[in-house]
Amino acid sequence: MEELVESILDYIRSDYTDYAIMINGEWGSGKTYFWNNKIRKQIDSLRLNGKQYTTIYMSLYGISNLEEISKKIFIETTQLMDKNLKKYMNATGQLSIPEYAKTGLDMANLFGVTQNGDKIDYAKFFSTDDKVLCFDDLERANVDVIDILGYINNFVEHDHIKTIIICNEKELSTKLKNSNLEMKTFIATYLLDKEDNLLKTDKPMVEKIRDKIEYVFDKANEYERIKEKLIGETFEYQPEFNYIINGILMRYENNPDLIKFLKENTNYIITTFNRSGTRNLRILKHALNDFSKIFEMVNKNYPNTNYRVLQTMLIFTIAISFEIKAGKITKDKFVNIKDNEEYKSILVSSRILMDNRQFYIREFDNNYYYNFKVEYRFFKFIEMYVRTRIFDMKTFKKNMEVIINTIDTEKLPGYKRLITEEYWKISDDQFPGVVEDVLASVKKGEIELIDMVKLFIYFSYFVEKKLIEYDIKTIKNIFFEGMNIASLKGTYYPNAKEELDEILEEKQNSNILEIVNHFHSINEMLRDKMYKEQAEDLFKCIPMKMDNFYEKFDREAMNKPVFKYYDMHQMFQRISCASNEDIVQIKEKLTERAKKNKEVVKLEIPNLISLKQIINEYIKGKAINIKIVMLEEFAKQLDEIIKENS
Repeated sequence: MEELVESILDYIRSDYTDYAIMINGEWGSGKTYFWNNKIRKQIDSLRLNGKQYTTIYMSLYGISNLEEISKKIFIETTQLMDKNLKKYMNATGQLSIPEYAKTGLDMANLFGVTQNGDKIDYAKFFSTDDKVLCFDDLERANVDVIDILGYINNFVEHDHIKTIIICNEKELSTKLKNSNLEMKTFIATYLLDKEDNLLKTDKPMVEKIRDKIEYVFDKANEYERIKEKLIGETFEYQPEFNYIINGILMRYENNPDLIKFLKENTNYIITTFNRSGTRNLRILKHALNDFSKIFEMVNKNYPNTNYRVLQTMLIFTIAISFEIKAGKITKDKFVNIKDNEEYKSILVSSRILMDNRQFYIREFDNNYYYNFKVEYRFFKFIEMYVRTRIFDMKTFKKNMEVIINTIDTEKLPGYKRLITEEYWKISDDQFPGVVEDVLASVKKGEIELIDMVKLFIYFSYFVEKKLIEYDIKTIKNIFFEGMNIASLKGTYYPNAKEELDEILEEKQNSNILEIVNHFHSINEMLRDKMYKEQAEDLFKCIPMKMDNFYEKFDREAMNKPVFKYYDMHQMFQRISCASNEDIVQIKEKLTERAKKNKEVVKLEIPNLISLKQIINEYIKGKAINIKIVMLEEFAKQLDEIIKENS
């Protein structure tokens, strides 16, 4: 991130520029926050060649004509010439005038007289080399993007004003393609009909109409042409999400109980955010605001609620917020699920009875509750609150009564009691039984591997405090053997290192480190097993189910070294049986992946070398035909990938 800041500052420091720069990033990813907190302050503190730089920021959100942009710029610049206004803003730490306040400024500003009666300082007004313009939300303007860029180009090309444009190019591209789509479709259909091409069966009608629209209304290319002229550099904004999320949590520092709970569960917040796949921090902020209300109501009305239940509520609130607000589902997906029991029954019918009608619910559960084992995982009152914005007290109380009556900690297995509640809440007469119950479960390998590590930390403490009669060597042997048994049916934990590192910051000794290292060793073995299974599942789609292969490759294999875990002789057999077109497409997929994920490709180099050699051996001396040429090109591309990543 600091490299991006420095690159932008280098542009500002340049003596002469005739181009703007662009900061591109997804909606809600914190681009405006980045401008206000990282860039703007540094630019405003710059003093070069005796001039103090000044930033002028304006959002284009909702702008309906170019005149509105001019008015915004004028108001932003005239505030700098009004001594009283500037003095007030400096004293209060205001960076810009609020929109509602601008409407109330004395109209004399628009006629050359400022609030304190002074005339405009035209030397400052005409000065351009000490100002930096920032246009935000380009894709949200209600004006043609081409017109806006042409307007901005006047400042850049003629006045050489340093200019920064913040936008989401992905949404901009969609907007350019989809604007006036009905009218474009009508005209394209009319033209195809006039050309006698509409009813021809050489290609699908939808494809013909789409191609004609792109040919006649080539806005995307027009945008690219003006962008090439105006934008000198485009910077991809990739926020440091963990850092930003920790910053978001600080807004709750005035609520000691809530901030303590959120900090203790930061890992779950980050994991759930990452699993949403949206990178939208705005939705996360809304979700945490919703959870603050939920946390307050639960603690007020049910102060002894199980800690694990609160953790699940946090995950569920964030998950359901992303699913609904990011437009991933329609709001009615969860409407008909009335309680946790129905939710679990849907999962059973989906998994056991292979009922694909509820495939989405199964995917939701697998995604957000992956490696988070809990019985109560659906909260109707939270789903209603996020979906309708109404906190229904009747549903809330009904849900909580069920939770209290069904989650009786004294009926839980011993290991769950130790993990989900503080051990000192267990009575002295129950404690020996809980200890023996836990050790019996450990010996049988019945406990999740990562939970075994956490339990060992408890037991090492119990030994140290002489709360149990076992010595540490015996306890360690029990846990080692139990982990080995559990590994036979265990699954890989992708976030284990981060989760355990947080624990080890406070609790660390040689015995704990041995258990942790043993866990990581098993976890790596489980990771390899998982990748091998995923590679088998992926590559078995070649050559008969290529659509499934491409979809799975894009979704699952871009960031995983799947070629490391598959036999290259089998790989060649599958590729050689694919169509020529698919061989070309697989080659292109590999090339794209190698450019984006060099660290992943480096792990696959030995197998890629083997695959290249197998292909070369096969085509050696073969009569030339199209497939042989395609395989030869495939091998050459593998060679380039190998050289670039070795």
